[in-house]
Amino acid sequence: MAKTTTVKIRLNSTAGTGFFYVTRKNVRTMTEKMVVRKYDPIVRKHVEFKEGKIK
Repeated sequence: MAKTTTVKIRLNSTAGTGFFYVTRKNVRTMTEKMVVRKYDPIVRKHVEFKEGKIK
């Protein structure tokens, strides 16, 4: 069987609230860690979310 090109990742909030999003990313095209500005409902602001592993 072929290895999948997408993996599930966890986007952790940098605001320190513990809120996270779960998404997928293509490993072949995005080799670096993913950083995205998204909405954190706990602090009610848009903050940066950084990639982490799903446990």
